[in-house]
Amino acid sequence: MTQARVLVAEDEFIIAFDLCDTVEEAGYTVEGPHADNSSAMLAFQKDKPDIAILDIELDDGIVFPLAQRLADEDIPIIFHSGRYSSEEVSARFPGAKTLTKPCPPARMIETVNSVLAAA
Repeated sequence: MTQARVLVAEDEFIIAFDLCDTVEEAGYTVEGPHADNSSAMLAFQKDKPDIAILDIELDDGIVFPLAQRLADEDIPIIFHSGRYSSEEVSARFPGAKTLTKPCPPARMIETVNSVLAAA
């Protein structure tokens, strides 16, 4: 069985690398981190991930257009944000999970595991 690919889009350097390390240590293949929508979109188009962890505000704007492309391809999304509530996000992406920053690593991996198991 191949490892699940996790696309990570996060523009805060320390959070991005900590998140990638956490996901890799849990046994997943990480694509990223991507600090902007354009590089995350290119990575998505090149090799579709199994799941995406997205900060909502990236260097080049709001991540919702990328999230919509992922949702259109039935790729599960975990939004990781300090500024948007789960209610705001679920109104637009009802199937997505939302975790508030800072999110403990164990909770992030627990969420990734449960989302992938349900997919």
